[in-house]
Amino acid sequence: MKKFNTLLVLTLGACLAMSAQAQNKREYHEMVYDSGCKTCHDQGMKAFPSDDSCLQCHDMSDLAEQTKREGHYAKQNPHDSMHYGQDAPCMECHGEHTPKKAICMDCHNFDFPKFKYEHK
Repeated sequence: MKKFNTLLVLTLGACLAMSAQAQNKREYHEMVYDSGCKTCHDQGMKAFPSDDSCLQCHDMSDLAEQTKREGHYAKQNPHDSMHYGQDAPCMECHGEHTPKKAICMDCHNFDFPKFKYEHK
């Protein structure tokens, strides 16, 4: 019985955590929420959305242009980097339900002022 109660508590805790995480939505994706989770979670609910899913709405060339920097900082473009070009996986930096840091920050100390949910 004790094992059952422990399992029940763990299961309920996991369900509550997933429910709370699903409520942490980004305002700029509000239009997608009405269509359901599978709009982005094209590989199933337990998998991150594919880059193809993101690129249905977000054009990588446009993102690279929007995050383009000048002068000394010109090579610090997260959507067109000297390491990945325009091929860095979206989920390496972006998370819909969980704030993430840019993958660049694993090795560099760049400031991306337009990055909405950067951990500092």
